[in-house]
Amino acid sequence: MEIENITFVITTFNSEKIILSCIKNLPKYSKKIVIENSGNHKLKKLLTDQFTNIRVEVMDENLGYGRANNIGIKLSTTDYIFILNPDVKFTDKTMNKLLDVLKEETFTIAAPVDKDEVKNFNFNNKDLIEVNFVRGFAMILNKKKFLNGFFDENIFLYLEEIDLCKRVKDEEGRIILVNSELIHEKG
Repeated sequence: MEIENITFVITTFNSEKIILSCIKNLPKYSKKIVIENSGNHKLKKLLTDQFTNIRVEVMDENLGYGRANNIGIKLSTTDYIFILNPDVKFTDKTMNKLLDVLKEETFTIAAPVDKDEVKNFNFNNKDLIEVNFVRGFAMILNKKKFLNGFFDENIFLYLEEIDLCKRVKDEEGRIILVNSELIHEKG
């Protein structure tokens, strides 16, 4: 998997204080789509003035997490979508390891591990484990593996990723957790 084939989709709501550091940690030439749910048109100018390869869509109302992510997914042209919360940070080393592990893997959803939660998983000296669900703050979706849509837009906020993972497992899709740490500030 190459970074050119991934679009980062970040859904925000009044996140101008934290999103800048998130985007600064992303690979410079990666594609980025920000869906701003609070109607903050100033954020669009701020982000497009400071970053390359970024598209910012400002919603006039709060559409919710799932619906906003679906808009970002539909706007993307890459095979892989990296859903990311604006309070997530990772280093080039983390991203490189994640891409190296996923290069040879077939998956529907893959995710790195929050550094505060890595102790909760038994990787047994492996780079990945198969799981039933991953948390939605950082997850890579393989668009080619989704046959029946992405996020359920009837779920406004919270547990959208659990519903998505359940549907993937019901369709016998593969969900993997990669031993590649990031920082989720939970803000």
